[in-house]
Amino acid sequence: MKRNISRKKVGNLHTEATLTEEYQLHTLPNGIRIAHKQVPYTQIAHCGIMLDIGSRDEQPHQQGLAHFWEHMAFKGTEKRRSHHIINRLETVGGELNAYTTKEKICFHASVLDEHFDKALDLLADIAFHSVFPEKQIERERNVILEEMSMYYDSPEDAIQDDFDQLLFPNHSLGSNILGTAETVRSFGSNDLRQFISDNLDTERIVVASVSRLPFSKVVRTAEKYLADIPAKKTDRVRVAPHLYAPERQEVVRSITQAQCAMGRPSYALTDERRLPFFMLVNLLGGPGMNSRFNMALRERYGFVYSIEANYTPYLDTGFLGIYFGTEQKQLNRSISLIHKELRRLREQPLTTTQLHHTKVQLMGQLAMSEESNMSFMLMMAKSLLDTGKVDTLPEIFEEIRQVTAQQLLELAQDMFDESQFSYLTFLPEE
Repeated sequence: MKRNISRKKVGNLHTEATLTEEYQLHTLPNGIRIAHKQVPYTQIAHCGIMLDIGSRDEQPHQQGLAHFWEHMAFKGTEKRRSHHIINRLETVGGELNAYTTKEKICFHASVLDEHFDKALDLLADIAFHSVFPEKQIERERNVILEEMSMYYDSPEDAIQDDFDQLLFPNHSLGSNILGTAETVRSFGSNDLRQFISDNLDTERIVVASVSRLPFSKVVRTAEKYLADIPAKKTDRVRVAPHLYAPERQEVVRSITQAQCAMGRPSYALTDERRLPFFMLVNLLGGPGMNSRFNMALRERYGFVYSIEANYTPYLDTGFLGIYFGTEQKQLNRSISLIHKELRRLREQPLTTTQLHHTKVQLMGQLAMSEESNMSFMLMMAKSLLDTGKVDTLPEIFEEIRQVTAQQLLELAQDMFDESQFSYLTFLPEE
């Protein structure tokens, strides 16, 4: 598994529907929300159950437990064995998957829309009725330990996980989602049940769907499989990270290329600076080959094959991360070039033309990403859990158009001071 409302009548249901035509929303009596976007010209139904539970909700001795739950959900329920779960959608050409992040667990499926009922039945079963057989726990424990070894052997992945710990030391946001070998070896079925009991809140669960099916059918199907889930509240409180202090760390590993991660904590999900900052980071190191980092380090000097800059917002914090690999002899020069690009944005406001191109490029990228119905389904669920709404593309585009060069300059001056950056470097053995 990988890691404003108006009343509207739907059948005999009184349903809350958002003012936007982008999606419709209905809340079950137990608090679980059903979000659906109806799209024409597709035979595929994408659906998922997203829970506002993630690795940041683990205690130190529970590191990796959320991810362990994600795996074990597929290993048996009150009415299905693991091979029944695997074959349920595969035999009709569907796909079943799941992932865990720092703040979310999601189980999702894609099927021909005639099998939507079957998919939602299965998702509800694994999300809420898993039994965690002890024999399966022992087998899956070994699978996850192998997964951990695979990530360790991939330095470009490992450095991103280790960098989290440097930014958020002694906090669950800094812990590896997979956990540690010691914690993974300690988990039993009681640990899983207690973790779920401590964190499950039916008002913090969204069932998301995108297909050509009418909303009334989606709601009826959701009620069929989810209405009997008991309403549950949790008194869980997420604690924000402690005060940040920049750190530098070098690690010698058996690798052929130096790997570097650099960055700092940044703005939280609800911060009004989030979108302008995302625009700024996208200009620096987003997926476009014309990003400033790519042009400076790859196209001009050939120092890297790839370099990326990411901004990841959480409930109460966020972080900026810059990642690249290069020959060790070119490492310091590469870092200097990155500092130069950061300094340019701190000192020189974007010209009218540069600002226009930055906005247009981001709008195009966002529109392209929304072309994927599955991606929109997952984004819709996450956005409802995080902010209680789903912004439409026209709304996002208007917000982008309102961003000024002065705003971006001030954000760069606030966030791109390299003296406040932390650095993690993997160096090859001599």
